[in-house]
Amino acid sequence: MGRFLLFISIAFSIPSERPSFAQHAQDASAVPLKLPLKPKSVRFAAIGDNGTGTREQYDVAAQMARLHQRFPFEFVLMLGDNIYGGQTAADFKLKFEDPYKPLLDESVKFYASLGNHDNPNERFYKPFNMGGKRYYSFKGANAAFFALDSNYMDPEQVSWLQQQLSSSSDWKICFFHHPLYSAGQFHGSDVDLRNRIEPILEKNGVNVVLSGHDHVYERIAPQHGISYFVIGNSGQLRFHNLRPSSQMMKGYDEDCGFALFEIAGDELYFQIISRKGETIDSGEISRKANQPGAFLWPKMRRQISTPLLGGAS
Repeated sequence: MGRFLLFISIAFSIPSERPSFAQHAQDASAVPLKLPLKPKSVRFAAIGDNGTGTREQYDVAAQMARLHQRFPFEFVLMLGDNIYGGQTAADFKLKFEDPYKPLLDESVKFYASLGNHDNPNERFYKPFNMGGKRYYSFKGANAAFFALDSNYMDPEQVSWLQQQLSSSSDWKICFFHHPLYSAGQFHGSDVDLRNRIEPILEKNGVNVVLSGHDHVYERIAPQHGISYFVIGNSGQLRFHNLRPSSQMMKGYDEDCGFALFEIAGDELYFQIISRKGETIDSGEISRKANQPGAFLWPKMRRQISTPLLGGAS
């Protein structure tokens, strides 16, 4: 399955779809933290479709930096569309280096995956920690992370994924741009990609998949033992773009935001926060021992009670 992309190296500005809420943002110290901060846990954040250079991106980045003081996450997963538009040094400064400077100054690492608006040469940009590769993996304590290039899922990448997932890590987390499941009206689920790789993810005991592309937040009911998140609203939003779906456990399409995660033993805790400092979603996923080929259902607990579509009627 290939996607042929045309990259035009001109700078442009993506118009904001909603007004800035920066002046109404809560101080991070006022945001109730729903993550346990357990000793020796793996702590990370996730953002998607962030590289706009707009006020929305800067608001989200500022909220992340403030929360980092209370929840010191070690790294950030980037779910694609990292740099919209031009690819000049000025673009990387405007759309990455400046908004995330407080985190970069604290030695927080960013691990990028490629989206449909990204130039493949971004893999050579050192702060994205891709090592010059379209797809790669890394480990943190008892968790293994796999960055995929969902723009072009060629046979070589599929073979690499099968080999890499045979590792014995307790937690296996894949992140890539195009969602296998999404109720977003603009894009929705990438069914072709799902048919190609979901059997591999299921067979090899993948626990969590993070994607972007649709500029909303979604948490999907576990599918074939895998918990799916869509976090595509870290730089721009498609306001009220979610449609009702029986597969969606939580959806939010009213503001931009980001995700925080903590892995401690057999538990993964998550908290989704808007750029205004409001908790959109939170909960806990319990991991069962990875058994290749087994049908595993993560146990979901402590989910906050909120409207399905983030207040949208």
